[in-house]
This record gives sequence, structure tokens and C-alpha cells, in this order.
Amino acid sequence: MSTTDPDVHQHVRATYARAACCAPTDNALATTLYDEEDRDALPDDAAAAALGCANPAALANLQPGERVLDLGSGGGVDVLLSARRVGPTGFVYGVDMTTEMLALARRNQAEAGIDHVEFLEGRIEDIPLADDTVDVVLSNCVVNLSPDKRAVFAEALRVLRPGGRLAIADIATRGELPPVIRRSLSAWAGCIAGALDVSEIERLLADVGFAAPSVEIVRDYGRADLDLVASSALAGLDLAALPPEELDDIEGRLVSVFIRGMKPAER
Repeated sequence: MSTTDPDVHQHVRATYARAACCAPTDNALATTLYDEEDRDALPDDAAAAALGCANPAALANLQPGERVLDLGSGGGVDVLLSARRVGPTGFVYGVDMTTEMLALARRNQAEAGIDHVEFLEGRIEDIPLADDTVDVVLSNCVVNLSPDKRAVFAEALRVLRPGGRLAIADIATRGELPPVIRRSLSAWAGCIAGALDVSEIERLLADVGFAAPSVEIVRDYGRADLDLVASSALAGLDLAALPPEELDDIEGRLVSVFIRGMKPAER
């Protein structure tokens, strides 16, 4: 791996800064990930900035009154949807390191007229919240953007209250990816190059202290899916130029997962 942590952070920040300024007005991804009721509840700019791989606010089974943290909140889609679920007696934080995304998220918050939300600037490896602050930590295809996932999981555990839960949607691997993809910064920004193996995710969760860690595979990605990814998130990486044996290695190696864990209750 020739990239460094600063390389990854800088490239990811630049990629998502551009996305914040140039989001498509008709985002088909939002139609795929969010049902009609959720989409109708979002400002147009928020729906256009939907860049994740699932709807973690729905998967997390949020309850009224809960306090929630969204890691890598981007344009605020999952924060705003979470705020609807926890209601005015709850509260939702969004953390993002990209100034442009934070500005977009705050504009979307103002347009949605939601008060029980706060967007914070920071890295998910160093969350700007105190210990034992939230009931739920969720994230939507963002942990893969971090070069230090152990730190991300450890920080998530720290800010959770005892008995709190982790609910993350992301991309994982089953087996190794070709080195050309692992070395690509564009593939990092596309949540591909930084993907961990399913078994490695579960081991890291247990290592940092989560109880009942689990990784549920919810979708396999075939070659047709990868061609779509290559035309967007992997811009500049021509899959057709890869040797046939490397293309065979890609097929079936990428999966969407839902990652769960609990912070042990105090004894």
C-alpha cells in the first residue's frame, strides 16, 4: 500500500468538497436507498447529496427520545431522517471533516426547520463529543474512508452510553482485492480501497470492547455493479484495462454489510 494516512484524508476531503458543491439535481441513489416517505421529508439538496449505501436511520430502529451520532454526516441526510425518528425529545449530532459538506448540511437543516440537530466539524477518528453522550452511533458508508478504522470503532464505543448500540452500513470484502484498487486514492474516496474483510470487522469490534459484534451481509456486488462504481467513485480507474484474472478476482469480493455492536452495560 503506497498511500499514507494524510494522502487518504486529503483526497477524501477534496472529493467530498466537490460533491457538496456539485451534487446532481436528480440523484438515483436516493431513490434506491430511501423510501418515498423519507425522500419527501428531505430538502431537495439533502436528497441530492445522498452518497451512502443504505438507510442506517431505518436499520438502527431508532426510538423517540434517543440521542444519536452520525459519523461522516455529509449533506445531513441521515441526521435529518434520524431527527424525525427520535422526535423533539431526542437529539442528533452529525460529525464531518469537510467544511463544504457541513455548510450544505446546515443549510438543509435550516430548510427542514429541525432544531434538535447539531453538525460538528471533526474527524471520525477523534470525535468531538464527551464520553457516554449518545445512545446510538450510526454511519452510512463512511468508516471505509478512514485509514484507521480501529480508532473509529474505539471512539464510537467511547461516546456511546453503557448499553448503547452501533449501527453502521458500509462496504466490506470477502477475500483480497487487486493491488491496483488498494493503491488507488479514488478507490479510497469511493469506499472501495479501504474496505475491510468481513471477519476483520468483527474482530476489530471485539478488540475495542463491543459486545455481541456482528456483520450481516445484505448485498453482493457483481461485475455490472462494479462497472457503475468505476464510472463514478472510481473515476480514473479503468476496470476494462485490468488483466482478466484480476477482474475475476473482483467479482463477488465486494459486499454491502450492516455492522452492529453494543457497549457493555456498567456493572
